[in-house]
Formats: sequence, structure tokens, C-alpha cells
Amino acid sequence: MTGWNVRWPEGSVADRHGPVGEISERSVLRHRVSHSTVVLGSGQRAPSGLVDRATAKGLDVVRRRSGGGAVLLQHDGVLWVDVLVPRNDPLWDDDVGRSSIWLGATWCEALAVSGVAADVHRGSFICGLAGRAVCFVGRAAGEVVSEGRKVVGISQRRDRSGARFQCAVLLGADAAARSVAPLVDLLGLVPRAEVLAEVEATVSGVVIPGVADVGTAGVAAADHLFDAFMEAISSTG
Repeated sequence: MTGWNVRWPEGSVADRHGPVGEISERSVLRHRVSHSTVVLGSGQRAPSGLVDRATAKGLDVVRRRSGGGAVLLQHDGVLWVDVLVPRNDPLWDDDVGRSSIWLGATWCEALAVSGVAADVHRGSFICGLAGRAVCFVGRAAGEVVSEGRKVVGISQRRDRSGARFQCAVLLGADAAARSVAPLVDLLGLVPRAEVLAEVEATVSGVVIPGVADVGTAGVAAADHLFDAFMEAISSTG
């Protein structure tokens, strides 16, 4: 079983965080972000004033079905990919703690092809001041770090038919400042200065050598990395 069904879902960010139905085959969903959106984890409590603060900045607020902390999806600063694996697939693992290790390794392979050295985090969950509130500050098994900073976040939702892994890759040299730091004020996290320092120390964006990156990595970088990811995942057993 090696083939992957690649789809490009349409609709709003909220629509595309809805149920995907029964997972009956290996699938990769490549998403384009048309409107920048704050996405809360399934069990994450929305702080008071979040919607008003987000609306003032022209951002939508939605909730995904997988767990973890908040992500700010920017239309040109994040590569968003969902990977669906049926329960009867060889890639399925009953152990939630190690179930995304293979996927993190796949992202590392794709990043290596793109000229970026990265490693899979294989230990327990690391949670700093904001690790449970902001996805990219925390670090769980299977997620990917480059030069000690997180670059790929992976959350998942499992049901009786399979697993939906939701992957977000930060793109651009200013990714921490542009796509993660704004969540500190949007979520009202304190102490503010310490949390912002934590973001700076633990988060980074992928900069692909030879691919245009003017301020933020654009569509070309996302497309390049997605092509490398599909090449890597197509070789999985």
C-alpha cells in the first residue's frame, strides 16, 4: 500500500477544519489559506475578548477537531497539509505517543531535499510558559525542529476509521514574529515579555535556499516544499 490520493479542498478555513468523513484510503489534503485565521485546538478554551481582538485585525477565529494549541494560519506564511491514514494501514500505530513519528521523519526528508537540516522530536511533550496555548511553542513527539527551534507542528484526531494528522510548516525568516508572536496578544498571554522571548527562542521558519523569500516565504516556497513532501511520503511503506 503506497499510493496517496491528493486532494485540494475548497471552502473557508472553518469548512476545511470540519469532519472529513470515513477515512478509507491514504490521502493528502493540500490547503490554500485565502484569509488569515486563528485556529484553536479542539479542547482549547477561547479567552475572553479573542474574537473582538482578532476581528479588529481582520482575522477569523475557528476551531479544529484535532488537539493542541492555537495556530495563526497566514495565506503566505504557513504550509498547511492534512494526512489521512486508515486504521488498517501499515502506517497506523495504536500508540498515540509514537503514531506521528513516521510523519515527522517524512517532513525531515522533505526538508533535507530542500536544503534544510531538521530532526524529529521523539521525547515527551515539552511545555514552556505558552506551550499549551500556542502550538509552535510546545513540542510533542513527531514534531520537527531545525537548529533547535520548532518548524513543523502536527496535531491529530483519531476515530474508528483512521487518523487525521494536521500539519503546519512555518515559512520565512520572520515566521516567529509574523505567524506566532501575534498570538501572544490575541490570546492575552502573560507575562507578555517572557512569553514573547519564549517564542523567539523556540520557534523558527523554514527558509529554502534558492527559493524566493521577500520578508516572508511565499507561494513558491510552499509549493517547493509540498512537492518535496509528496516525493518523500510516496516512498513510505
